[in-house]
Amino acid sequence: MLYNYFRIAWRNLLRNKTNSFINIGRLAIGITCVLFIVLYVQDELRFDRGFAQGDQIFQVNMEANFGGLGYNTSNTPPPSTISLRNSFPEVTAYTRLYQPGSLIVHNDAAADAAGHSFTERRIWAVDSNFLQVFSFALAAGDVKSCLTKYHSIVLTESMARKYFGDRPALGKTLTIDTAAAPYVVTAILRDLPGNSTLQFDGLTPLADNQLVKRFSWSWVWTLMQGFVVLNKETAADPAAVKRLEAKFPAMVRRDAARAFERIGQPFDEFIKKGGKWDFYLQPLSRIHLYSAGIGTPYENLGSIRYVYIFSVIAVFIILLACINFMNLSTAQAAKRAKEVGVRKVLGGMKVQMMSQFLSEALLYTALATLLAVGLLYLLMPAFDAVAGKQLSFADLFRHGSWAILVLAMVATGLLAGSYPAFYLTSFKPVDVLKGGRLFARSFGNQLIRNGLVVFQFTVSIALMVSTLIVYRQLQFMNTADLGFNKDHVVVFPNVEKLANGSEAALRQQLSGIPGMRSVSVSSGSPANMTSIFTDFYVPVANGVKEHLAKDVNLTSYLVDEYFVPSLQMQLVAGRNFSRDFQDSASVIVNESTARLIGWKNPLGKRLRYPGNDDQTFTVVGVVKDFNFQSLRDTVAPFALFHTSSKTYKPMLNFIVASVDSRQTSAVLQQAGNIWKQWAPSVPFDYSFLDKDYAALYQSEEKMGRVFGIFTSLSIIVACLGLFGLSVYTAERRVKEIGIRKILGASVPQVMGLLSMEFLKLVGLSVVIAFPLAGWAMSRWLMDFAYRTPMSVWLFVAAGVLALAIALLTVSGQALKAAVRNPARSLRSE
Repeated sequence: MLYNYFRIAWRNLLRNKTNSFINIGRLAIGITCVLFIVLYVQDELRFDRGFAQGDQIFQVNMEANFGGLGYNTSNTPPPSTISLRNSFPEVTAYTRLYQPGSLIVHNDAAADAAGHSFTERRIWAVDSNFLQVFSFALAAGDVKSCLTKYHSIVLTESMARKYFGDRPALGKTLTIDTAAAPYVVTAILRDLPGNSTLQFDGLTPLADNQLVKRFSWSWVWTLMQGFVVLNKETAADPAAVKRLEAKFPAMVRRDAARAFERIGQPFDEFIKKGGKWDFYLQPLSRIHLYSAGIGTPYENLGSIRYVYIFSVIAVFIILLACINFMNLSTAQAAKRAKEVGVRKVLGGMKVQMMSQFLSEALLYTALATLLAVGLLYLLMPAFDAVAGKQLSFADLFRHGSWAILVLAMVATGLLAGSYPAFYLTSFKPVDVLKGGRLFARSFGNQLIRNGLVVFQFTVSIALMVSTLIVYRQLQFMNTADLGFNKDHVVVFPNVEKLANGSEAALRQQLSGIPGMRSVSVSSGSPANMTSIFTDFYVPVANGVKEHLAKDVNLTSYLVDEYFVPSLQMQLVAGRNFSRDFQDSASVIVNESTARLIGWKNPLGKRLRYPGNDDQTFTVVGVVKDFNFQSLRDTVAPFALFHTSSKTYKPMLNFIVASVDSRQTSAVLQQAGNIWKQWAPSVPFDYSFLDKDYAALYQSEEKMGRVFGIFTSLSIIVACLGLFGLSVYTAERRVKEIGIRKILGASVPQVMGLLSMEFLKLVGLSVVIAFPLAGWAMSRWLMDFAYRTPMSVWLFVAAGVLALAIALLTVSGQALKAAVRNPARSLRSE
């Protein structure tokens, strides 16, 4: 019986080649999209699931309010995880990581030494048990001892090949920065899987890092990531984890008090003033999609919101494909009506005929699925490049994906064939066989078919509007006024690698290059989140009644007097740093700092840096608020301190230079020559500030590209359906068109008559889609502190584009019907 069903279905497929091609093509496109989205979503949901103790590993995060600045972060103080391990039996182990920033790594044994010195930004300092907690696969070495000795280093396979080629790297040495001794390669890791949040090229012992040693006592130096391993019973019970977290505040009060006293901030007083220093645990498997706030060092974070968005898109796209199949099948019901009538007269049961039509739908779907798998194979490399993924075609047959494929094929076939099966088998054989006007233009038939067309284009237009808004937001973020000029600004890192005190001399020499407009030295560069330095300051009262904040948490750079003009920052009050003044105790603040403290006239006001390095700074200038980080976040309180400041501040890491855009190439070439004179063993590296800012929005750009692809494909699917319906409509109304032409109707009039029927439906889709897209994108834009307005012109552009696409889709068939010879159309009457 089944064989007979599929044989009849195959004959019908060959008999109606155009319709079959349309049905299979749109189903194949829909299934291809769904398969891509399934693989994408599965990859996102499988992040960090491959570790032996993965279910027991939790990241230690903070919810803090320090100096009026509230935030969530994965950055934690060095002692916090140690205290957790020592205080609670539920915590069986801990490990920490610190990202030092850029390091110069050199292979002394290389034949071509100059070619084996590189700037590395993904070498982490970690506790000795890091690779025991995170069970990355080793290619060589011992996991228990590889990080226990000073000046040892673990490399990934790619990193080892970079420095040693095909030679064995184990036991070889590398020089890192100005370390007193070379680092010995003690282990080689297999290249890290793409679905790991932790992405690095090398690991060194945390005990080697001098900065971590210096702040090992500090509960307010929060530049590390900490992880704890819980016992199985606690880790498996979310309620038990919550009970454990409830004990953390007492531990912090006990262990952090001395550290807070050391910075002049008694802990109890800090809490009374509204401060918060709370810790909580986040399962390792949730870090990728639910990252905690600011300051994370991870490069490949995702968002659960995008997982939801793409999952919904997958559902809509497959629905569009199924709706097209239903639409065209019911539209062509008249061609199958006599077949149904004859079979019913001959004793055919309704269930048998429904099985026949469902078999046809399953055959179409099976062929479409085979075509979709082929398209998936061909397009996989292009999709990976666009989405920034490392998906594999083999993933389709792993992790249960093959079951999803089969289920999707069967579900799609049943969904696509269900309505036509019920509809076609509902005909009364008497009405069918006596040649009535059963199918001409019944209201119910038209309503359902038109409703399905409206649904298709509503989805497509909503996706189109959303894509335009995403790209508009990306454009806005790349062109917004940041409070300084980022165009034609070059950033040179690794300045701290020069001999001590030579930064100013190098700056002076670089400033003499023709085309260099302004050159400055600083500890930080906008868009470089690893260079920020945040600390605690106390506003000093001037003896008059002022309602001032009692303390403030300030992010700061250490800069020279050329920094403000190099970035064309706008001084709204006071002056810039100057050689004409002794500025070792001066500070320039931004407008947000003045507002947060409560200063109406900040000039001459003072900030005290408490603790052992107690020093007071006088405000000499106020700069317009500027975004040193992405536009997802509001402008934070910020301060610029002069390089001559005696209080400890970060090293001078960067040269920031404004250049003449017409001479950029020549400037960089001369700057490279000068750099080699000063630091021949340090690679000459640079970046453009506008590109650094664009890199902050990689996740949004990837999402925008993927969104654009699926939007385009949804429009193609909708248009294929519209094309099929226009073919059917033109055939059904061929005699009507012939009569109209005989009575004097022109070709444009006939085309307008046929096209308007569909344009009205697309117009209705526009009206429905606009508020839906507006609501969805307003929620998406809430993730950004600064966002583009949803201009009405974006909606108008999407509506006009949709109408134009629909018109182009149906106009070909309309023209073909309009120019047909009416005599040939009416000769059978």
